[in-house]
Amino acid sequence: MPTYTPPVADSLFVLRDLLGLQQYSHIPAFAAADEDLTEAVLTEAARFAAEVIAPLNSVSDREGCTLHPNGSVTTPAGFPEAYRSYVEAGWGTLALPEEWGGQGMPHVLASVVEEYLNSACHAFNMYPGLTHGAVAALLAKGGEELKAAYLPRLVSGEWLGTMALTEPQCGTDLGLIRTRAEPAGDTAFSLSGEKIFCSGGEQDLTDNIVHLVLAKLPGAPEGSRGISLFLVPKILPDGTRNALSCGAIEHKMGVHGSATCAMVFDGAKGWLIGQENEGLAAMFIMMNAARLSCGNQGLGQAERAYQNAVAYALDRRQGKAAGERPDPKSAADPIIVHPDVRRMLMDARAFTEGFRALIAWCALQIDLSHHAASEDDRAEADALVGLLTPVIKGFGTDRGFGVTVAMQQVFGGHGYIAEWGMEQYVRDARVAMLYEGANGVQAMDLAARKLVRDRGRTFERFFAKVESDCAEGPQFMAGPLMQALADAQAAARWLLDNAADHPDNVGAGSYAFMELVGIVTLGWMWLRMARAAETKLASGAGNAAFYEAKLATARFYAARTLPDSAALRRKVEAGAQSVMAIPPEAFAAA
Repeated sequence: MPTYTPPVADSLFVLRDLLGLQQYSHIPAFAAADEDLTEAVLTEAARFAAEVIAPLNSVSDREGCTLHPNGSVTTPAGFPEAYRSYVEAGWGTLALPEEWGGQGMPHVLASVVEEYLNSACHAFNMYPGLTHGAVAALLAKGGEELKAAYLPRLVSGEWLGTMALTEPQCGTDLGLIRTRAEPAGDTAFSLSGEKIFCSGGEQDLTDNIVHLVLAKLPGAPEGSRGISLFLVPKILPDGTRNALSCGAIEHKMGVHGSATCAMVFDGAKGWLIGQENEGLAAMFIMMNAARLSCGNQGLGQAERAYQNAVAYALDRRQGKAAGERPDPKSAADPIIVHPDVRRMLMDARAFTEGFRALIAWCALQIDLSHHAASEDDRAEADALVGLLTPVIKGFGTDRGFGVTVAMQQVFGGHGYIAEWGMEQYVRDARVAMLYEGANGVQAMDLAARKLVRDRGRTFERFFAKVESDCAEGPQFMAGPLMQALADAQAAARWLLDNAADHPDNVGAGSYAFMELVGIVTLGWMWLRMARAAETKLASGAGNAAFYEAKLATARFYAARTLPDSAALRRKVEAGAQSVMAIPPEAFAAA
């Protein structure tokens, strides 16, 4: 039956041996989270995720959410009680500002806890997850009155937040929204329109829900330049119900325990966040936080699927080992002895451990973007987060889903049967590739905005970091990584050289470029982890088997994944001609 054990030992290796969090003890947030406290937090978070949240996963899939005739929504059995435990334990407050009731811990620590909760029950963690984006938007753009009225209760978890962006006729192209906001006296506005795909738009976990809604004011410019962002609560400050309701719950492929609502705003009262017609900038604060969380969801699903596949492969007996058999007297051996099964498990291990390191490294950059000593260091950390956000969201959720499917394959026919849990993981993992900007959009963001519009400047600095680390070895990783890096640099130059005269080249090559950058970035993490593992082995400290396994997985990544860079480079350099050759009408031909 499905199982999950949070990977605390691997998380601690990443935080201590790879990132060296102790070197940042001069920063107050890190000083509070010393090694002992960090281990205690992760150990308790692991217990909470495994014992309280993980048992809800299969229940949430079977039950889903229920919309009642009065517009209220009931979440799956156990969700309200688990959410109360989550709030009482303060898990949502870890990295939020102390000024508003948070604990002021490093974001990197909260990102590890987020992984455990995503693995335990993706659907449950959708509810508090979006609230962090709403808090970030309010902190950056909200007026003092709005902050005072809403931040303490959002930070504490007493209230939850949502993002109400998408409409039936528009998804990524938010300039097409039709929701309108009319001045309604004082500082308030009256909002009318319909939003879809609102995760947690209605639920029974909190008494109030704070919706952040995109809308257009009278006379606003056309397109995205005319978008404003509004705070629209379910319950108004005077205690009355606002004029908004859940019109429907989407019938989804997976993540059934997350209420994905179609919301109707019928003259609902709201307040402007930031300046008029500048809602897109405020919205992207939420959106980028959500995109990083999507990558974390891809990791969470892949990790849980991997753990269950390993347990099955160690237990299931079928066929005999080609070489020396572990038990010559048995009629069959555990399927983990077969090279093709081992290939799938090693692919999964290389992704989950490498991507866990990347997510933690990026979370550290978020911390440094706020707390580094110099303005230049803060700006550089922020630029790196911006650069890698589409990679974490796009590449990470692609590979996370791919790993989940491969782990289902380990089960053979049993992977298709609901009682083993694997088919739920596949269905749940699929959504992370679609929402918060489908992954093709992430690829275009990386190639068109982060590379071409920037003329490659941030990429050059990032590539230089990778190259500098390669000079320090170990050589078995550095050599293949340098070749993959050369492919990525060549692909970037090709896109820059061919973007102006033939802009379709960027669109046609963007997805392969995102995959290429993702492969190189994970290779960089494996280079650094291999070096850390060698250092620990040389010192004789710690679990030698753990570090030997790290090195073996690094060698696997160097031999089996980094060589893909050459094919991806060729795909980028193939340009748009073959992609755009068939006229649109020909696709509809019989």
